[in-house]
Amino acid sequence: MSVDSPKSSSEAKLGANYWRLWVGNVVSNFGDGVAGVAYPWLASAVTRDPVAIALVALATRLPWLVFTLPAGVITDRVDRRRLVMSMDVARTALTLAVAFIVLSNQASLSSPEVIAAGTAGVPSNSGFLLAILYITGLMLGTAEVLRDNAAQTLLPSIVDKSLLQRANGRMWGAESVMNSFAGPVVGGLLLAAAFSLPFFVDSATFAVAALMTLFIAGDFKPKGGVAATERPSWVTDVKEGFMWLWTRPFLRALAISLGVLNGLGMATMATYVLFVQEILELGATGFAVMMWAGAVGGIVGSFLAERIAKRLGNGPSLFLTIIVGGLTALVIGLTSVAAVVWVMFLFGAFSAVLWNVITVSLRQTIIPDQLLGRVNSVYRMFGWGMMPIGSLAGGLLVKLGESMVGRDFGLRLPFLVAAGAHVLLFAYALPRLNSARIAAALEDAESSA
Repeated sequence: MSVDSPKSSSEAKLGANYWRLWVGNVVSNFGDGVAGVAYPWLASAVTRDPVAIALVALATRLPWLVFTLPAGVITDRVDRRRLVMSMDVARTALTLAVAFIVLSNQASLSSPEVIAAGTAGVPSNSGFLLAILYITGLMLGTAEVLRDNAAQTLLPSIVDKSLLQRANGRMWGAESVMNSFAGPVVGGLLLAAAFSLPFFVDSATFAVAALMTLFIAGDFKPKGGVAATERPSWVTDVKEGFMWLWTRPFLRALAISLGVLNGLGMATMATYVLFVQEILELGATGFAVMMWAGAVGGIVGSFLAERIAKRLGNGPSLFLTIIVGGLTALVIGLTSVAAVVWVMFLFGAFSAVLWNVITVSLRQTIIPDQLLGRVNSVYRMFGWGMMPIGSLAGGLLVKLGESMVGRDFGLRLPFLVAAGAHVLLFAYALPRLNSARIAAALEDAESSA
């Protein structure tokens, strides 16, 4: 799909509404970057059990498996801007509650490095703190499902389809900077000062995001909808979205491939904090630095994704992301050198942004607006629903490897398994996600419009 039309020559064409959405997403992703360091670090201060830590990630991602389909129906029935804003308000309140709970307990929380060294134990109320992490993880995950599904369906109403790859690229690039660079850096510094500070900052970013969404002008109710009294049942709506995606081979294969990629990614990341502490022997600041790699890769990917997709073609570009993902997982699983892991994460983030820019733009082009929320939700049920499964699998793999060989091998095993699984995924994707299949899907969408 060419996006190099005359109207794409000016960034101003993206419009004020786009930049308001952009600022809200970027600020909230800064908070996500802070939280990305704070939550796993807090969990590792509460327990050293890899399965218990993996369950924190599982709780956050489980709503993508069980709540995605109804979220799609809601997105296709309400004003999408209002839905985005209300979910950011809800996340503000939830994160603020977590911040106050951590503040009231931070005197009993020791540094995870100290606990790992055996010179201090986990807090006596670790069960209570873990329960809080699990419960708030589920609630925040549910809000995220609604918010992100609505935000992705909102963008095509703000930006012309000819600009979607550029708009998504700018969005992904800035989000990567905040999520993987600025956020983790600040998160590490805040953790060094007090366990509760990152959570207060995270809450504030959600509040800013809600405020920016409030100023997006226009009516963002789904196009082609019907009156409330004439609407079909929820089951009918869900079935329509599911069958629309399932009967389109390209989108079906894309959703399955994303599910495998995300499941493998979460299997490696669920206990990554333990890998950093015990294999790489790094502290909170080092953990934050390791997250910088994602930002660098994301920035490069956001600016080069459109160019790479045009040079190689969308199909070969998607294959490249799968190959890079497998190679980086293999190298990380075999090394103990922090610098090597950092470089591998850079390439991994680069390939992830390339995948996202291409596939999100394709979905926003192919799926009709009145179905966008529901079909997106079905797609994300496949793509993101595998995350909780991958998280649990990652914790169990560490336990298995530890019992068979030792702790060192256990912490490496998720990366080695992921590397092998990428080979199988490449074989599955090769005949299904090539450029010819993509062109056919775009042609079918255009003829149906």
